Amino acid sequence: MLVKIVGMIVVAYLLGSIPSGLWIGQAFYHKDIRQLGSGNIGTTNTFRTLGPKAGVVVLLMDVLKGTLAASQPYLLGLGSSVNPLLIGLFASLGHTFSIFDHFHGGKAVATSAGILLAYNPPLFGVACAIFIATLLLTSMASAASIIGITAIFIIALFIHDWILAIVAGVLTLLVLNRHRANINRIIHGNESLVHFGLVYYLKQRHK
Repeated sequence: MLVKIVGMIVVAYLLGSIPSGLWIGQAFYHKDIRQLGSGNIGTTNTFRTLGPKAGVVVLLMDVLKGTLAASQPYLLGLGSSVNPLLIGLFASLGHTFSIFDHFHGGKAVATSAGILLAYNPPLFGVACAIFIATLLLTSMASAASIIGITAIFIIALFIHDWILAIVAGVLTLLVLNRHRANINRIIHGNESLVHFGLVYYLKQRHK
């Protein structure tokens, strides 16, 4: 059992470490996304610098990394004895500290969502709804990401899913840490906006 658990952790970390945005940019656009926009290799910067097609592909890949990593206990018949969240957590750590990118990486939002998809699909739907609603209101992907992961942590506490609460709490801290610069820009009113949503509309209207 121990060997299998260690194996799943290693696989989860390696899956999470796949730098989707970096590799897509290099292979199909001949660009290093680390040198563009915010320099982040995640979904948001991919959308902004490489376009929607690349952004959608990277989003799906990053979600899939988390889903595959967290699904390992089910696939190996260990779902009743090994909580998939504890395995999936290492995919988010891999995404943030990628062995393929000198232990740099993204902000772990999409990969963490993929973990939740494997563990609790209805709750994944709730998280997506919160993310989309926040994005449409604030026009800020960073705010939507922070509120989305924090909401799952709070929901986990309310439904007394303590393992989910612990994992979501760890991921919330990770996401907050990775969004430090974004939070500072939000406070000072100069955070980058997506080109839709209420805040973007209001700012365009007042130009």
